[in-house]
Amino acid sequence: MSRRTTTLPPDYFEDKYRGQIDPWDFRTSAYEQQKYAATIAALGRPRYHKALEIGCSIGVLTGHLAQRCDEILAIDASATAIAAARNNGIANAVFISGCVPQDFPTGRFDLIVLSEILYYFAGPDLTRVAARCADALTSSGEIIACHWLGETDYPLTGEQASEHFARQISGHLPVRAIVHDDIFRLERFARAPF
Repeated sequence: MSRRTTTLPPDYFEDKYRGQIDPWDFRTSAYEQQKYAATIAALGRPRYHKALEIGCSIGVLTGHLAQRCDEILAIDASATAIAAARNNGIANAVFISGCVPQDFPTGRFDLIVLSEILYYFAGPDLTRVAARCADALTSSGEIIACHWLGETDYPLTGEQASEHFARQISGHLPVRAIVHDDIFRLERFARAPF
């Protein structure tokens, strides 16, 4: 399988969601349910004031995160996915369509979640995403990142995306904990020890 060399464009995701509203089986997959449970268990605090979820898809993980957040802002490159997410009735969530790093939301967040999104970026764009995340995080905030470790044709493997992001963010968030590293890698970043 040949690997793509550039960041996947918004049309890639829009075409997926227009073809099937849940193309990765977020609502029904046992893998996804295991990953959501592990992600929530990895959160370092019981409650967050304002969270950002990048690559929220149809809002399934958003619903789980919203239970631990006063507010959550969720963004995805697919307008079709965002329309479906808005229908979930998550009262404390705001869903917006946009493509990071260029449409990175303004504001400060004490939690940023990047679940199975970073390997869609080529290196230079992932570097910009990491910088934007570091700038948007509050001083006591944390970043949760999760990546499937199987083979794809995306610009980066899950492990490459994880390591690239960790290197780029380390000057701002030197504390890194890998809490799951089997089928997927789940990790937490912060400025101070957990």
